[in-house]
Amino acid sequence: MYEEFFGLKEAPFSLTPNTSYYYGLPPHQEALEVLKTALQEGEGFIKVTGEVGTGKTLVLRKLMNADWSWDYEIAYLPNPYLTASEMRMALARELGIENLSSNGELSVTDAINRRLIEIHQEGRKVMVLIDEAQDLPDETMEAIRLFGNLETESEKLVQIVLFGQPELDQRLAQDRFRQLRQRISFSYSLRPLNLPETEAYVNYRLKVAGYSGYTLFTKSAMKRLWRSSRGIPRLINVLAHKSLMLAYGKGNGRIKSSLVRYAVADTPDAQKGGRNGSRWLILTLLLLLAAFLALLHEGLLL
Repeated sequence: MYEEFFGLKEAPFSLTPNTSYYYGLPPHQEALEVLKTALQEGEGFIKVTGEVGTGKTLVLRKLMNADWSWDYEIAYLPNPYLTASEMRMALARELGIENLSSNGELSVTDAINRRLIEIHQEGRKVMVLIDEAQDLPDETMEAIRLFGNLETESEKLVQIVLFGQPELDQRLAQDRFRQLRQRISFSYSLRPLNLPETEAYVNYRLKVAGYSGYTLFTKSAMKRLWRSSRGIPRLINVLAHKSLMLAYGKGNGRIKSSLVRYAVADTPDAQKGGRNGSRWLILTLLLLLAAFLALLHEGLLL
């Protein structure tokens, strides 16, 4: 909608994790260093937690695409809502084991064990990445713990990385998960961005998207963006995208604090205090104007 107006080749603040926009922010780089160290040390269980929108999935994808990841057979389990049996089948498929539909659970487990030994004999390792681990059913959590026990005399046959929201820590603190909790030797908690990191993040994404003009967000606008988003990258993206839409609708070539304020009013998770009816009306009219101008530009209203 606003790309041509700002000289962009694409929208810079998509919510879909895109490694081409990876900036190497300190929290993400620190998480990757912890993961790399733990994996090289041969640890069986590793945990990365963070609030919604802090970039866990982006870190996971960077881990999968790391230069040294060729040493590993990587099994990615993005869906945590699996029974123990379904998890075993999903892991088997990720490891390239086929024709298991007619076998029982014990046969599936045995097949996975054999495959893990084969990979080990090939001189490679197995890394299992589990996203949204806070939602794993209890029985599945226990099945994962048992797989983490598989080892030779000198090293683990499989290394498991759990990515989850802070609720994962709350679950693991329960007594029934103490065995799994004690096996997690490396952990990292993703923190929100500070103001300089937020400014660098926004400007970098604009540059990757093709922007080459003067600083688009004023200092006051950037400060409001950071404060209202609480430094959470996903919220930063949402507010920056809406601010660009509003600037385009008003024909403004630069984004001031007032436009970010309107974007905040339209974003419940970033909204502070009560809603102001007049601000909501103005925001709605501006968004409608932006949409009208976009359609007019594309010739759809001729």
